[in-house]
Amino acid sequence: MKVTRLSAPTLLAASAPVLMLALLTGSPVSGLTQRRPSSPVPETSRVPVVFSGGYETDPRDRGRPVVLIAAALGVPGEVFRTAFRHVRPAPAGQEPDPEQVRRNKDALLNALGRYGVTNERLDAVSNYYRYNGRRGERWRHRDAAAYANIRDGKVTGFTITDPGAGYCSAPTVTLPGREHLTLHATVAFGIDLEKNGSITTLRLVETENGRSR
Repeated sequence: MKVTRLSAPTLLAASAPVLMLALLTGSPVSGLTQRRPSSPVPETSRVPVVFSGGYETDPRDRGRPVVLIAAALGVPGEVFRTAFRHVRPAPAGQEPDPEQVRRNKDALLNALGRYGVTNERLDAVSNYYRYNGRRGERWRHRDAAAYANIRDGKVTGFTITDPGAGYCSAPTVTLPGREHLTLHATVAFGIDLEKNGSITTLRLVETENGRSR
């Protein structure tokens, strides 16, 4: 029996129609590995959120950041308000005389001393949050900063890059280009002056059907 050996060019020429047919029909060809198209990588972006407000005080406190002062002293807000009723501030536009300052401090310490507030701590907190509202000043504070993580057009979470400090209440949070979303910030208070009134969490507010408003 005579065996005919075909050269490599002849083999390629003979198999060309089979390869073409397989490519057109999608049929597998023995000895060939088909590459499937890779799935597209989801697009991820970061969009800075905008914080506004959060420095409004309780009307009862007449501009004093009582929630911050009380937290820094380690007492409830109502305790500090009660203690402050015995304080007699100087008339508008006038500086209090030393004797008046002493009487006011004694009045505060008499009420707050039972909660462990010392004269040194009262001075430190009072000096930290002292400001002149008539001059348009605001107590010491730091604005927060954060961004939203967005994938395939949906918000997947938030990253707080600076929690800020000095907020009396939760600020309004908006996401540029997605103003229809409702975002909520949580504010934490404590004795650490640098962290008192800072943002701890950001989240989307969801309705009963699970969709963001």
